[in-house]
Amino acid sequence: MLIDTHAHLFDGRFRADLPAVLARAAAAGVERVVCIGIDRDSNRESVRLANQHPMLVAAVGLQPNGLTEAEPGDWDEVVRLAEAEPKVVAVGETGLDRYWDRAAFPLQEEYFARHMELARRLGKPFVIHCREAEADTVRMLRDEFDRHGPVRAVMHSFSGDLLTAQACLQMGLDISFAGMLTYPNAQNLRDVAREIPLDRLLVETDCPYLVPVPHRGREKRNEPAYVAHTAAVLAGAKGVSAEEIGERTTRNARRLFGL
Repeated sequence: MLIDTHAHLFDGRFRADLPAVLARAAAAGVERVVCIGIDRDSNRESVRLANQHPMLVAAVGLQPNGLTEAEPGDWDEVVRLAEAEPKVVAVGETGLDRYWDRAAFPLQEEYFARHMELARRLGKPFVIHCREAEADTVRMLRDEFDRHGPVRAVMHSFSGDLLTAQACLQMGLDISFAGMLTYPNAQNLRDVAREIPLDRLLVETDCPYLVPVPHRGREKRNEPAYVAHTAAVLAGAKGVSAEEIGERTTRNARRLFGL
């Protein structure tokens, strides 16, 4: 079995055929999908979908690239959903992004800290987006770790180097790999994945983005069933069977998200 720990099923590309998408996921061995919100509307839709489909659970947060467009009350809605909705199993996605530069960095840092505090108060994990901001992300996580101890969180769609991964592991985080791991030019990332302990690994699609090989180039939409391709490449990088990767990553996801 597999768990897709990061999917954006609220995306309009799933509107016409979500039941078929979930049926294909189940046929591929996916037992759960974590539907991740990024703003007010997608948070509400992720929760609605999780309440409608037993396979789904939700996470709610304000993704850093959309913070400039956030309206008054959007954060209060994140707090309300995280506190009140039983199928919300995590806070986020949150984090830092220097690639797109759509929101002022101090604003990103403020909201990253808010998400961490909310997750800690509620006893839930948080989901971290990090793009070209590894040093800043580790800095803020280190402050959280120094103040409060081990950090219950996941570095989603990891694309950093081994030193970043090791720093996160030392603080208690899990590391999740997405479809990028399957790309021919991603040997450096597969080398990093090889060094991550089996009990700290997760897999995800980040769908509808990051379509993995062999579907990349043929299809424009990723979907939860394709997490099996990432898991297979991860198994190859680790030198273990696909069955063991499935069992280990599923166990890890259940632990992290309380499934």
